[in-house]
Amino acid sequence: MNDNFGLEIQDVKKAFPVFGSKEEFFAVNGINLKVKEGELVTFLGPSGCGKTTMLRMVAGFEIPSEGNIILGGKDVTHLPPNKRNVGMMFQSYALFPHLDVFENIAYGLQIQKVSENEIKKRVVDMMDLMKITEYANRMPNQISGGQQQRVALARAVVTKPQVLLFDEPLSNLDAKLREYMRDELRKIQMEIGITSLYVTHDQSEAMAISDRVVIMRSGIIEQQGTNQDIYSNPVNSFVANFMGKANFVDVKSAKKISGTEKAEAEVFGKTLSIKCTPDFETGVCLIRPEDIHFDSASELKARVVHASYFGNMVEYELDIQGNRLYMTEFGNTTNIIPTGSSVGVKFNIEKMRLLPDKR
Repeated sequence: MNDNFGLEIQDVKKAFPVFGSKEEFFAVNGINLKVKEGELVTFLGPSGCGKTTMLRMVAGFEIPSEGNIILGGKDVTHLPPNKRNVGMMFQSYALFPHLDVFENIAYGLQIQKVSENEIKKRVVDMMDLMKITEYANRMPNQISGGQQQRVALARAVVTKPQVLLFDEPLSNLDAKLREYMRDELRKIQMEIGITSLYVTHDQSEAMAISDRVVIMRSGIIEQQGTNQDIYSNPVNSFVANFMGKANFVDVKSAKKISGTEKAEAEVFGKTLSIKCTPDFETGVCLIRPEDIHFDSASELKARVVHASYFGNMVEYELDIQGNRLYMTEFGNTTNIIPTGSSVGVKFNIEKMRLLPDKR
């Protein structure tokens, strides 16, 4: 990855008319984003947040109401899809049922009027990269979902697009295959080094494959950054809740500690110094499940409401002074504490955060 930008989205808005009204609805409302060449950036957010609309505007299927889209330094805002050097992998794969695997992959090159010899070479190389050479003469209905996904990816990449777009490409696969294919897809993307935009509502998927994650809600960007930065330092409770599991405890007031990024707040009857966002006044205290631990010497008590065994960890649902919190314990998975037990607990205060409540 280098510091050149493969894609720039400049203050892009997309408005749709509201049926039976003169008003407009902004599905995308002022998005600014720069994607480096070779970088994979994921749009993550709930249904209706604008992520797919943004992807469709980059592809050329929708035209922005305002703003500009720059591909490789060229303004393509008003160009049709066939005039943009963009590849797209759809949720349904959209393979041609009447063409075999080789013909599906070759289709885009034929449209570009690439020579037959060059088509054969590039398709053979791509099938080898995707490990689907043995299926070259099979029809789409004769191969598995995971193999169809590889064919769709090969078809999108073989034309050497400047930017590759993914619209929830793994959502049709079962859970185990989805996890395997997301890792394979990431390996291939890095090997090819292609600039990519990826749309999903699956937070684990976003965390597993992305160089950078963009959290969207109601047409705007709530936060963008590496998955580690967003997970550790979310700007508000919405982001924290969408990027991993989160516990929230209401905080009615907090006193900023001068010269620090912390504030003093009362949590479960104790005044603690906790890292906070710059705009924090009132809101919630974020406690991740892995930052709660059993401690027999602790004065703070919890009641075990439920325990779930997951092999490498146990997830507990705890009642602490009327608040339901989730805790994950790794390693000690043989001595599961029974439901109804009263236990002492402690928190990793350094990892806790005070956030504005925007759930």
